[in-house]
Amino acid sequence: MKSIMVVGTTSHAGKSLITTAICRILSRRGWRVAPFKGQNMALNAYVTANGGEIGYAQAVQAWAAGVIPWVEMNPILLKPQGDMTSQVIIRGRYVGKVNAADYYEQYFEMGWRAIEESLQHLGTEFDVVVCEGAGSPAEINLKHRDLTNMRIAKHLNAPTILVVDIDRGGAFAHVVGTLELLDPDERQLIKGIVINKFRGQRSLLDPGIKWLEERTKIPVIGVIPYLQELFPAEDSLDLLDRKPSKAQTDVNISVIRLPRIANFTDFDPLESESTVSVRYVSPKHDLGHPDAVILPGTKTTIADLILLQKTGMAEAIQNYAASGGTVLGICGGYQMLGQIIADPEGVEGQAGRYQGLNLLPIKTVITGQKIARQRQVSSNFPQAGLPVTGFEIHQGRSRIEPQGDTQAYQALFDDANLGLVDSCQSVWGTYLHGLFDNGPWRRAWLNRLRQQRGLKSLPTGVANYREQREQMLDHLATEVETHLDLTPFLS
Repeated sequence: MKSIMVVGTTSHAGKSLITTAICRILSRRGWRVAPFKGQNMALNAYVTANGGEIGYAQAVQAWAAGVIPWVEMNPILLKPQGDMTSQVIIRGRYVGKVNAADYYEQYFEMGWRAIEESLQHLGTEFDVVVCEGAGSPAEINLKHRDLTNMRIAKHLNAPTILVVDIDRGGAFAHVVGTLELLDPDERQLIKGIVINKFRGQRSLLDPGIKWLEERTKIPVIGVIPYLQELFPAEDSLDLLDRKPSKAQTDVNISVIRLPRIANFTDFDPLESESTVSVRYVSPKHDLGHPDAVILPGTKTTIADLILLQKTGMAEAIQNYAASGGTVLGICGGYQMLGQIIADPEGVEGQAGRYQGLNLLPIKTVITGQKIARQRQVSSNFPQAGLPVTGFEIHQGRSRIEPQGDTQAYQALFDDANLGLVDSCQSVWGTYLHGLFDNGPWRRAWLNRLRQQRGLKSLPTGVANYREQREQMLDHLATEVETHLDLTPFLS
């Protein structure tokens, strides 16, 4: 099997971006390409057509390669919870919850078998597999349980690219130090160095590149400029770097940055709207007066709900809704908007019953059995009959409680289990991830916010976000291809 490995000197060096770009570059050259990440730790997930969970970044890489996402592209997904434990997803299916100390003993062999089987399957279907590492391959305290860096590179005998982030400084030290800590058989697989996130005049960097190549005997095959593409982040730390990029917009939306926020890629389509500003607000900060507040998905609904109550953010959201503000909850955020969340089995930690924000008439029971599936439905609100696609990932079952006024709340879609909206269309809740990817629905929802401000409605006959994403992926690949020489990896 022909393969390329991409590892980084540090987290956030740009491995995902480079891997994505290479997938699109090779696909445009006529290769049948598959992305691969042996083990991913992320709270941004995607549900494949067969109902399996993978990291959202691997789904984007599959789309970059022009293929449908498969569970084999990310055979191990770890989803951190709040109590030093993680959910373990293998080949797309939940297999258990474990703490870091016991993970190696309980799941290493199972995980490695899943990796081998997945690679074997991909090798029969694709011309080349582009593999992404995680963190750094030089974490010497973790190398014995490595399931995603040089163990995979050695298994495939894959020529490997080492990516370094020059924007934060120390790039040369990071490269040399990483290479020094690799075993000889690992180091010999490093066939090229990529300097990522470069700003400035290239000629000023050339003496450093010359020194680095002479010192390491490894060519620098690319100097990639700092790219501003909106690319799905792997974890919530990336949100700390996100700031509203638009000085003045028509509509301001605040997303509550929950401690275990999940699938915040849901909001990339909103950020792509030129008239919309998206701000991520810590529960400890002032809510302000946005045009809408969104409670996103979370890996630990109850713990994050309790934090909202302790910090006063829960009361602030309730007061905001009472004053006529628009609130939307997705997945765990939807559960929080209800009356009660019960966890009788202690799936999220301590068993118990917890008061929600009481903005929607639902009661939720957290169960061990997870729902993960793609959905195609038709909207009832804010405009009837719009086709909507997305996916569910949740462990709670929500039951709609009977109301005295039967018209006070309506089903958001033709499947009432997917969400509710109140009669004023001010409080919205849904289990559907990817909702804003649907261009006409997104615009119809935004137009309600615009009407409240006396603004002219936007056209709703727009393409879905996937078409914008395709343009972004093409632009990304073109930019990277201009600065990256893949010839040594394709011979």
